[in-house]
Amino acid sequence: MAYVHVSVNKTSKDYLSNERRYNYTTPKSFLEQIKLYGNLLALKRRDLTSKMERLENGLEKLNSTTAQVDDMKAKLAAQEVELKLKNESADKLIQVVGVETEKVAKEKAVADDEERKVAIIAEEVMRKQRDCEEDLAKAEPALIAAQEALNTLNKNNLTELKSFGAPVAAVTNVTAAVMVLTAPGGRVPKDRSWKAAKVMMAKVDAFLDSLINFKKENIHENCLKAIRPYLQDPDFQPELIAAKSNAAAGLCSWVINIVKFYEVYCEVEPKRQALSKANSELATAQDKLSVIKAKITQLNENLAKLMEKFEKATTDKLRCQQEAETTAHTIALANRLVGGLASENVRWAEAVKTFKRQEETLCGDVLLITAFVSYLGYFTKRYRLELMDQCWRPYLSQLKVPIPVTPGLDPLTMLTDDADIATWQNEGLPADRMSTENATILTSCERWPLMVDPQLQGIKWIKHRYGEDLRIIRIGQRGYLDSIERALSVGEAVLIENLEEAVDPVLGPLLGRETIKKGRYIKIGDKECEYNPSFRLILHTKLANPHYQPELQAQCTLVNFTVTRDGLEDQLLAAVVSMERPDLEELKSNLTKQQNGFKITLKTLEDNLLSRLSSASGNFLGDVELVENLEITKRTAAEIEVKVKEAKVTEAEINDAREHYRPAAARASLLYFIMNDLNKIHPMYQFSLKAFSVVFQKAVLKAEPDESLKQRVLNLIDSITASVFQYTTRGLFECDKLTYTAQLTFQVLLMSKEINPRELDFLLRFPVLPGVTSPVDFLSDHSWGGIKALSAIEDFHNLDRDIEGSAKRWKKFVESECPEKEKFPQEWKSKTSLQRLCMMRALRPDRMTYAVRDFVEEKLGSRYVLSRSLDFAVSYEESGAATPMFFILSPGVDPLKDVEKHGRKLGFTFDNNNFHNVSLGQGQEVVAEQALDTAAREGHWVILQNIHLVSKWLGTLEKKLEQHAEGSHPSFRVFVSAEPSSTPEGHIIPQGILENSIKITNEPPMGMHANLHKALDNFNQDTLELCARELEFKSILFALCYFHAVVAERRKFGPQGWNRSYPFNTGDLTISVNVLYNYLEANSKVPFDDLRYLFGEIMYGGHITDDWDRRLCRTYLEEFIKPEMMDGELYLAHGFRLPGNNDYNGYHQYIDAALPPESPYLYGLHPNAEIGFLTQTSEKLFRTVLEMQPRDGGSGEGASGSRDDKVKAVLDEILEKLPEEFNMTEMMGKVEERTPYIVVAVQECERMNVLTQEIKRSLKELSLGLKGELTMTNDMENLQNAVYLDQVPDSWTKRAYPSMCSLGIWFVDLLTRIRELETWTSDFSLPAVVWLSGFFNPQSFLTAIMQSMARRNEWPLDRMSLQCDVTKKSREEFSTPPREGAYIHGLFMEGARWEPQAGIIVDARLKELTPAMPVIFIKAIPVDKQDQRSLYQCPVYKTRQRGPTYVWTFNLRTKDSPSKWTLAGVALLLQI
Repeated sequence: MAYVHVSVNKTSKDYLSNERRYNYTTPKSFLEQIKLYGNLLALKRRDLTSKMERLENGLEKLNSTTAQVDDMKAKLAAQEVELKLKNESADKLIQVVGVETEKVAKEKAVADDEERKVAIIAEEVMRKQRDCEEDLAKAEPALIAAQEALNTLNKNNLTELKSFGAPVAAVTNVTAAVMVLTAPGGRVPKDRSWKAAKVMMAKVDAFLDSLINFKKENIHENCLKAIRPYLQDPDFQPELIAAKSNAAAGLCSWVINIVKFYEVYCEVEPKRQALSKANSELATAQDKLSVIKAKITQLNENLAKLMEKFEKATTDKLRCQQEAETTAHTIALANRLVGGLASENVRWAEAVKTFKRQEETLCGDVLLITAFVSYLGYFTKRYRLELMDQCWRPYLSQLKVPIPVTPGLDPLTMLTDDADIATWQNEGLPADRMSTENATILTSCERWPLMVDPQLQGIKWIKHRYGEDLRIIRIGQRGYLDSIERALSVGEAVLIENLEEAVDPVLGPLLGRETIKKGRYIKIGDKECEYNPSFRLILHTKLANPHYQPELQAQCTLVNFTVTRDGLEDQLLAAVVSMERPDLEELKSNLTKQQNGFKITLKTLEDNLLSRLSSASGNFLGDVELVENLEITKRTAAEIEVKVKEAKVTEAEINDAREHYRPAAARASLLYFIMNDLNKIHPMYQFSLKAFSVVFQKAVLKAEPDESLKQRVLNLIDSITASVFQYTTRGLFECDKLTYTAQLTFQVLLMSKEINPRELDFLLRFPVLPGVTSPVDFLSDHSWGGIKALSAIEDFHNLDRDIEGSAKRWKKFVESECPEKEKFPQEWKSKTSLQRLCMMRALRPDRMTYAVRDFVEEKLGSRYVLSRSLDFAVSYEESGAATPMFFILSPGVDPLKDVEKHGRKLGFTFDNNNFHNVSLGQGQEVVAEQALDTAAREGHWVILQNIHLVSKWLGTLEKKLEQHAEGSHPSFRVFVSAEPSSTPEGHIIPQGILENSIKITNEPPMGMHANLHKALDNFNQDTLELCARELEFKSILFALCYFHAVVAERRKFGPQGWNRSYPFNTGDLTISVNVLYNYLEANSKVPFDDLRYLFGEIMYGGHITDDWDRRLCRTYLEEFIKPEMMDGELYLAHGFRLPGNNDYNGYHQYIDAALPPESPYLYGLHPNAEIGFLTQTSEKLFRTVLEMQPRDGGSGEGASGSRDDKVKAVLDEILEKLPEEFNMTEMMGKVEERTPYIVVAVQECERMNVLTQEIKRSLKELSLGLKGELTMTNDMENLQNAVYLDQVPDSWTKRAYPSMCSLGIWFVDLLTRIRELETWTSDFSLPAVVWLSGFFNPQSFLTAIMQSMARRNEWPLDRMSLQCDVTKKSREEFSTPPREGAYIHGLFMEGARWEPQAGIIVDARLKELTPAMPVIFIKAIPVDKQDQRSLYQCPVYKTRQRGPTYVWTFNLRTKDSPSKWTLAGVALLLQI
C-alpha cells in the first residue's frame, strides 16, 4: 500500500508536468485506502464465499439427483405390478355391477309404469274431491245461518216463548215446523199445537241440545214433505216473526237454513260416494307401488355396496397409477435436470475452482482494485495503464514474499459485471472504456466522488441514473444548505453541480464525513444534522482543469470524466452515421440495447436458477417449477446465443459500414481537442462540446453530396474541417490565428502519418547547438548552430558541409526577398514540405510566418490562410436564445454597431422598445437583470457592454443565461462584450458564458493603408469645412490622421516600435482635431509649438509612461506638424507627400493612389525592423505551438526520449558544468583598497553566488523529486516545465539579470560571465576591455567610472556625465586598460549600424539586425564640457525587451538629424 501511495505521488508529478493537472495524495488518502481495503476485502470475501456456497450447493444437488434416479426406477417397477392387480380386481367388479344395474333398471321400468297409473287415479280422486268440496261450500252459508240462529236462542228467551199462553199463528207455525223437522224416524206428529210445542220445549236445555246436535245430513223424506207448507208461508220469515218473539225468529231461521243445507247436501252425496270409491282404488294402487319400490330400494342398496367396492378399487388403481406416473415424471425431470445442467455442471465446477483460486489471490486482487478505486480516478487512460501494468503488478510479483494476484486481472470484473455496464450504457454513459472505469470508480468509492466533467457527459448519466430521486443543488444558491440538511436526514442522493476550485468551508465536516454522537449526526455550520447512512453525495465541476487543494482531494475521490480522443471519436462516429445512414445507426443503437438487455436477462435467469437450486430442500426432484425454470433459462440462453451470433454478424456488417465514416469522426475529434487546447494561449478561448456538436452537425449537412461513399467521406472531412476552422477563428485574435492554423495542420498531418514527429519536434523546439561560429557571412552564429543541430537528423546529414561547399548558391537563396517561394539549392529542393520548413527555420527565421502560411495552404488549401472577416448576419444565424454572441473587444473598435444595424433590419430597435443596451458599471447590474428577464419573456434583444467591469456579478449573469437558455422566447438574443485580460491571472469571465457563446473578435485594421483610412473615417466633409482657415486645418488634420495611424500601427514592431504598449484610440484623434479647430479659430498664426505640446504631451502623451516613448511621440509631431507643411513639400514618409487642399473623398482617393506599399519606411523604421518583428512573431508562433503539443515526449511517437529523460539530461549537464561559488572571504583577503571598481566586482560576485546557489539548490531538489525521493512542489514542477521547454526558470530569473535567451544559450552565457568575473577577481586589476554585458548591474560599473575619475580629479559627482568615444578597434587589439575611464565591449546596435571609419551612425545593412559595436572608450567629464553637436542620445538597454531594462544613455555621433534615429528606434543592446 505504501508503494502504491508513493508510486502515485511520482506519477502525479509526471501528470502535472505532461498534462498540467494537479493530483495530490495525503496521509488521509493513505488511511482512506487502508479503510477501503478492509471494507472491500470483507465484502469480496463474503461475496466470494456466498458464490461458492451457491455453486457448491447447486453441484451437490446435481450429484444427488443421479443417485436418486436408480432408486426411483426400482420403486416404479413395484408400482407397476401393484397397478396390474388393481386393474384386474376393478374389471371383475365392473361385470357384477353391470348385471345388478340391469336388474334395477328392469324393476324400475315396472315401477315407473305403476307410478304413472297411480298418478292418473290420484288425479281423478283429486278432481272428484274438488267437486264435492265446491258443492259443500255452497251449503256452508245455510249451515252457518242455522248455527247463528241457534246462537240467538238461550234459556231465557226459550223460557219466555214457552211461557206464551196463546201465541199468534206465526209463532205456533214455527214451533209446529220445528216439531215436523225434528220428528224422530220421519214420524211427523199430528198434534202440532202450541200445547204439544210447549211439551217439546218443556226442558229448555234438552231442547237446545237436540237442535244443536240435530243430524242435518239425514232428514227423513216425510219430515221434508211436512215442512214444505210452512216454508211456503209468506209470514214464515224470521224478520217478521222477530217482532213477536226473538226465540221464535231464531227457530224460524234455523228451520229455513237446515232445510236449505239438507237440500244442497243431498245433491253432493252421490259425488261423495264416487270419491270414496276412487280413494279405495287409489289405496290399492299405492300399496302395489310401495311393494315395487321396496324391491327397488333393496336392489339399489345392493348396487350401492357394489359401487362402493368398485369406487375403492378404482381409487386404488388411480392412486397407484398416479404414483407410477409421478415416479416416471420425476425420473424424466431428474434426467432433464441432469441433462439440462450438464454444461452448468462443468461450468459451475470450473467456476468453483476459479473462485477457490480467487480466494488465494483475493488479498492481492482487492489490493489492486482498492488502489484502482482510491487513486486512479483523476488520471487519464495512459497513466492508469502505466500504474496498473508497469508499476503495481510487477512490484507485487517481485516482492520476496510475492502477493498473489490473478494474472491479467481487470479491476472492472471484480467491481462490476456486463449487466451493470449494460445498464449504465442504456442510461446514457458513453460506451468507451474510460467512461466505464469512471462509472465503476464512482459507484465503488467510499469517499464522495468529485466528477471533473467539462463536457457534461458524466452529469448527464448521473441525472438519468438517479432520475427524480436526485436532488440537484449549487453552492451559493438560496437555501442550498437547507436542501443538503433535508437530504442528509432522509438519505437522499445529492448532486452539487458546477463546483468551483474553492468549496464553502461549512461543508468541510460533510465532505470529510466527520460524524458525531456515535455516527448519527454531522455538523453543518452550527447545526447538528441527523445522518442517514443511505445519504449519497456526488460533487461535480465543469472546470476543464481544476486545481483542488490536497485536503479536498483527500476527502473526495476525483473522477476524470473529461472526454478522450477515442471516446469522442466513437460518439462523433455515431452522430455522423446517424445523419448519413440513420437506418444503420438506429439498427446499431437497437442492437446495442438488445445486446445489453440480453446480458441483463441472462444474468437474472442464472441468478434465479442458482437461487432456486441452492434454496431447494427435501425432495427437490419433484420441483417442476425448478426444472421448467431451468429449461426456460436454457431455452432463453440458447435463443439469446443464436440472437447474439446473428447480432454479431449484423454488428460486424454495421461496424464495417460505419467504419467508412470513421476518418470524418477522427478528424472532428482531433479538431475538438485542438480547439479545446486554445485556452492555453488565452483563457478567453473556451469552447463547449455541446457547441462543437452543433457546428459538427451543420457541417455534415452542408457537405457536398456524392454517390461515391469514399468521395462523400472526403467531402465530409473537408466540410467539418472548414466549418470548425471558421467557427474557431472568428473568435481568435489575429495574432493567434496562424498559431491555431499551424497546430491544426501539424496535428492533421501527424494523425495521417504524413510527417515525421522528430522533424516537427525540431521545427518547434529549434535546439540550437551553442558555441559555434558561422563559417559563412550570410548566416549568424545562432543560425549556424541550428544548421549543425539539424545536420544530426538522418535526412539532413551533410547539410552543413553543403552550405559551406556551395556558399554562393546558398547565399543567393538566403538573401532572396521571399526565400519561401524559391527553390532550395541542389537536391535539397526535393525534400518534403516539413523538411524545407526545418531548414528555413535555421536559414531565415524572419520568413517563417510566411513559410508556415504557404505550408498550410499547400496541405489544407487556400481558404485556411485567407483572412476574411465573417459577415455578422452569418454569425447571427447560428445564435439563439441559449447561444449568446460574445464580442471580445479590441482598442478602437466598436463591434456593437453591427448588432444595431442588423437589429434595424429585423425590427429590433430602441424605438420599438424591444432592444435593450446596458453598459455595465456600478449599479447597472439590476438594470441588466431586469432587461434580461423582460427580453427572455417577450423575445427582445439585450446588449450587455463591458461585463469585465462587474466581476462580482458575472456568476449571477452566468446563472441567468443558463436559466433563460430553456423555455425563453425564440426571438430572445443576448450580445455580450468584454475586454480580454492581459494576463491569465486577471481573467474573470466565467467558463460557462464563454463556452456557450459564439465568440467574435473585432480587431483594428492591420497596416498603414487601413489605419489611415480608418483614422480619416472619423470625420466627414462637414468636418473639413468647419474651419475658416481651410488649408491649415486640412493639412494639420491629415497630418494628425497619419500620426494617429503611425503610433497605432507601430505597436506591431514590438519594443523597437514602442518600449511599452499604449491604448491609443480614436478619441485621442477626435479631441486633438477639436483642439486644432479651437486654436486655429483663436489665433491668427498657427501655434505649432502649442499644438505639438498639447497633442504630444497631453492627448497622446497622456497614455505614455516611458520617457523614450515620449521623445519618440514628440519627434513624430516635430516631423509631421511644422511650418513647412504649408508649402506643400512636406513628406510624411519616404515617397508620401502631405496632400494639399482637397475634399473628403479626394483625401481617401489620394491615400489609395499615393501611399507606398506597407513597409517599415512608412514609420521611419529600417526594413530590418520588420525582420526583427517577423522573427519574434515566428519564435512566438513555434513556442506556442510547442506548448500546445501533447506533453509526453515531444510531438508524438518517435520524438527523442521521454520528457523526464530530457529534463534529467539538461539538469545533469548544468550541475556538472556549474563551477563552485566564489569564496568571498578569500576574495576580500586580496583586497587592499575598496576602489569603486573593486566594489563593483565584489557585488557582482555576491550576486552570482546567490544565482548559482539557487540553481544548484533547485536542480538538486528537482533531481530528488524526479527520483521520487521528494514530493514534487509547484516550484519544482515549474522548474521542470521550464527546463523541458528550454526556458530560464522564474526562480533563476528573479535572481539573475534580464535575458531573452533560451535556457541553453543563457547557461553558456552564464558560464562566460563567471569566467570573466574569475579573471577580474583573480588579482582585481581592471580588464583591458570590460565586457559590460556580463554585469548583473551595468549601471554600477558606469557609475564606478564616474566615481573613480571624480575622486582622481576631485570633480563633483553630480556635475559629471559620461563621454562615449567609439574606437575603430576590436577587443583583441587592446592589452591594457586606459589610464582613466574604461574600454567596454559586448554592445550591439539595433535599428542602425556604426560606421567605424567615419565614426558615425549610418543606416543598417539589410538583414543585419544587431551589428556588434567596436570597443567603446567610456570616460567621465564635467557636464559643461560635453559636446552636444551632431549627437544622437542613444539609450542603452540590457535586452531587446527594452523598456524596464534601460541602463544608460550614450551620446553617439551622427551626420543625419537625430530625429531620424529616434524614429528608427535606434538603441544599444547588451544582449541579443
